[in-house]
Amino acid sequence: QVQLVESGGGVVQIGGSLRLSCGASGGTFNNYAVAWFRQAPGKERDFVAAVGTISNRSIYEDSVKGRFTIFRNYHANTAYLQMTRLKPDDTGVYYCAIRDTWFTPSPEDYKIWGQGSQVTVSS
Repeated sequence: QVQLVESGGGVVQIGGSLRLSCGASGGTFNNYAVAWFRQAPGKERDFVAAVGTISNRSIYEDSVKGRFTIFRNYHANTAYLQMTRLKPDDTGVYYCAIRDTWFTPSPEDYKIWGQGSQVTVSS
């Protein structure tokens, strides 16, 4: 079964940028839709962005539109979340997840998850 490994989190100042990576092991996820979710302390896991397969169509949660970009490198079997103009509300643990059909914004629809990567936006 495909397993996901995330990297790229850290501490960044307001207005800064980070790039999260989600790599697959144990197989390819090139036929899977990929999504990113985040979870702030004491809150539910919320949808951030998702990207499809062949069409590379993507969708974003409203608060990150224009600031975040989700994309994938099929050759590298890796997906990314490029985050710019970061705000304190972007703080949380970011998870990538995949599903073998069309993407959805519901975390319940995803069965394979990465371990999470902490992003902290500080002043």
